[in-house]
Amino acid sequence: MTWVTAGAMAANGLTYVLYLVAGRLLLPAGYGMFASLVTAQVVLAVPALALQAVIARRIAQRGTGQRGTGQRGTGQRGTAQAGTMPGRALTYRTAAVVTVLAAVATPLLAALLDTPVPAAAAAMAMAPMLVLLAGEQGTLQGHERFPALGVVLGAAGVGKVLPAAVVLLAGAGATAALAAGTAGTAAAVVLARAVVARDGPASNGRPASDAGADGVENASPTVGATASVLRASQVQLVLMLLTSIDLMMARVVLSETDAGVYAMGSVATKAAFWLPAAVGVVLYPRMARPEHSLRAVRVTLAVLAGLGVAVVACAAAAAPLVPVLVGEQYRPVVGLVWLFALVGAAFAVLQGALLSAIARDATRLAVLAWAGLAVEGAALAAASSVTRMAVTAAACALGTTAAVTVAVLLSLRPPEGAARTVSRSGSARWAARAGRRRVGRTGPS
Repeated sequence: MTWVTAGAMAANGLTYVLYLVAGRLLLPAGYGMFASLVTAQVVLAVPALALQAVIARRIAQRGTGQRGTGQRGTGQRGTAQAGTMPGRALTYRTAAVVTVLAAVATPLLAALLDTPVPAAAAAMAMAPMLVLLAGEQGTLQGHERFPALGVVLGAAGVGKVLPAAVVLLAGAGATAALAAGTAGTAAAVVLARAVVARDGPASNGRPASDAGADGVENASPTVGATASVLRASQVQLVLMLLTSIDLMMARVVLSETDAGVYAMGSVATKAAFWLPAAVGVVLYPRMARPEHSLRAVRVTLAVLAGLGVAVVACAAAAAPLVPVLVGEQYRPVVGLVWLFALVGAAFAVLQGALLSAIARDATRLAVLAWAGLAVEGAALAAASSVTRMAVTAAACALGTTAAVTVAVLLSLRPPEGAARTVSRSGSARWAARAGRRRVGRTGPS
């Protein structure tokens, strides 16, 4: 948890620095365009999040019964690294699909958000890079190589933010900054590949041979694997749309200046949403294992809710600093910062609930989130000010999160008699292992 939190906080902290730099240099009108394009960029990268979740789930589930079965030796590294090639074929296929989607979406996005086509193209070019990065992160997450994953997360944040911030400080505009961020992310992909290949997927006592015949890396990108990515994609898509629809609607419903002010307030939403992301990342492999799923989901939701309360309180206390950091033009948002943070905190809990659905391949539960999205979209269309839009977004976030969380917890209730069955099967496995040990100790007389 510490390693992943450090990496995620480094990446997210740098992202917020970029938002502050862009807000000060581009002013509300220009910043509104920049923030809306970054948001659209994240939505189009949904397949990357789904790909990472599917790879991590398959590795976690297939590694459950294989720990300690391999022989450590000098040939493991080559075997594990060779085994990653078929799994990467699924990553490349997903990246190719996302590239096509990005090309198609570019002119449509430019028209919808009233932005120049080059700016939209620079933003969309990031999407396939994120897919390639997600394939490596999924391998590290599934094998629970969390120190390495933390390093990759931090490096990805540096690659995305530092070049863009430098370009902005040099006097260039949003288009050049978005293109620089894409180039930096491509460099992070190269680094992530090197980290994964350094010593194979082995970690935490799990031998590299776990990436063998039953590992996801050795599985061809079949129709089943592609279908898993698609099912996970619709879950990740509705989550990203829920966290982004208010910002995109602000660009359409509000004036340019008000949209920029709302975009600055949404920084608190992003902070509250992404800050506790490490909780789900670390506990996700346990959610994917049936014997640990119920407890892992309960712990995840409880921790996320507790962190959310703390984040909202901190946002309320820090709100007066907004004009000092980004300028007096953003003072109207000071009294609403805690409300923006509440939206992000609610969606952080929702993310934990939906991650558990992906981990168990129970993605039909996302229908409630889609219903919440429809309600929120209709409600936001009627909002006519920054305050009304923020209140509407908060109410919809809390309602959708409550509905999905209750449904997930109910779906995790073991059927009556399941505990006895599990206990008996566990006793049987223990007896079998004890019998094997006795046989192993007994030699021929």
